[in-house]
Amino acid sequence: MPTPSPRLLTPLRGALIVTAAVVVMWAVEAIDQVFGAGFDSYGILARDVSGLPGIVTAPFLHSGYDHLASNSVPLIVLGGLAASRGLARFLAATAIIVLVGGAAVWLTSPDNTITIGASGLVFGYFGYLLTRAVLERRVLDIVIAVVCVVFYGSILWGVLPGTPGVSWQGHLFGLCAGVLAAWMLKRPRAVPTATTSPTL
Repeated sequence: MPTPSPRLLTPLRGALIVTAAVVVMWAVEAIDQVFGAGFDSYGILARDVSGLPGIVTAPFLHSGYDHLASNSVPLIVLGGLAASRGLARFLAATAIIVLVGGAAVWLTSPDNTITIGASGLVFGYFGYLLTRAVLERRVLDIVIAVVCVVFYGSILWGVLPGTPGVSWQGHLFGLCAGVLAAWMLKRPRAVPTATTSPTL
């Protein structure tokens, strides 16, 4: 029986990791709904020191099943694609998106607001995939970027303010953090070696 290619296994493993995180999100939301645990209060409380831990916990919290369902599929798809260049880079990109994007939300959201949800990660992976294609110019990355634009390009409207109850800051800064992650984690392009003999 042939062994699956590592190039195929890497995005699958990434998708499995994100899927496991999404399962945790659904479990957290179910517990919150059934027992009234009040988990949403552990989101990002703007410019309050007590809200800083929410930068890490906010992606796992949602305002209801509809909110969570809207994030789940794109999170799994874009997360799996983001892992196509290796799990280490994927995990590093995820950390940058969560921490940088979350910190920007903490700094810029209106006073006394709590931001929750994984949409910042969705926008972050989207920005990461597009920027990676531009910086590294590999055929597979370009194809992935085109697919992302075709299927998820409309999400970019979410970075504009105007929808009540929706954190455009989370969308915008998640996207920006994804761009930053791609730049920080870019691999240097190979420099062609000279094939001619030096002149003596």
